[in-house]
Amino acid sequence: MDSPPMPNISTAISRLALVAAGAAVLAGCATPTPRRDDPYEQFNRRMYAFNDFADRVAIRPVAVGYRKVTNETSRRLFSNFFANIHSPITIANDLLQWQPRYAFTQTSRLVINSTVGVLGFFDPASEMGIDAHTTDFGVTLAKWGVPEGPYLVLPLFGPTTGRDLPAIAVDQFALDPLSWYASSHDFRFHAENLPQMAYLVTLRSSAIDAESLLQGVYDPYVFYRDAYRQRRLYKIYDGNPPLDAIQALQGDENLDVDKLLEEQQQYEKNRKQP
Repeated sequence: MDSPPMPNISTAISRLALVAAGAAVLAGCATPTPRRDDPYEQFNRRMYAFNDFADRVAIRPVAVGYRKVTNETSRRLFSNFFANIHSPITIANDLLQWQPRYAFTQTSRLVINSTVGVLGFFDPASEMGIDAHTTDFGVTLAKWGVPEGPYLVLPLFGPTTGRDLPAIAVDQFALDPLSWYASSHDFRFHAENLPQMAYLVTLRSSAIDAESLLQGVYDPYVFYRDAYRQRRLYKIYDGNPPLDAIQALQGDENLDVDKLLEEQQQYEKNRKQP
């Protein structure tokens, strides 16, 4: 989930981030010009503000508490476990994308890590040179030719697009073993949902390390919107999107990087004033 911005960033890093925004070579841009392809921006900003508030008052404190009672090693073990248990999502979508080699690789990882790796807490598959790979139904739809659709921010779910919206139902309910477990059990106080909640806590905990990316960002909504869309683009094209797709995503072929840097510097200057 989102977290509040933090102060200041160096000029050199600002320029690097802004050039990346213009070229779309990094998953995360800083201060692009107003886009013409965010038709629900007013609604999205309200949902972003709601999610940010919910994160600050409830979700992030739980994640911080989790980090205080665990160490890096235990957090890595839990992350390994949840990554392994979510493997069927990737395997199913690899098959739907007609990527049998990837499906075989991830099935091999699932078998090895679930057995030798003790239910996935350890990752011997990586030590054996079997690399991890993730995909989802949103990527599957993109490879089938479904257009991206509008950018959307959903309450508590966060950023998505018209194309990625069905992926929430398919991946998180139809293909997710944690959802299978919850739907097939009925414990007191809805305790069957505890594994899913534990996964969300580990996920939010891992995002704390990335909060420094918001340093000096004067519009976090824009940052998250473009970071999300760029990350999705790179996942769809396996890290190598074509130039026309990059330009279409950026929304402005005549991006003035120097002007954006000037705006960023002025923002930082105003923040420093009492």
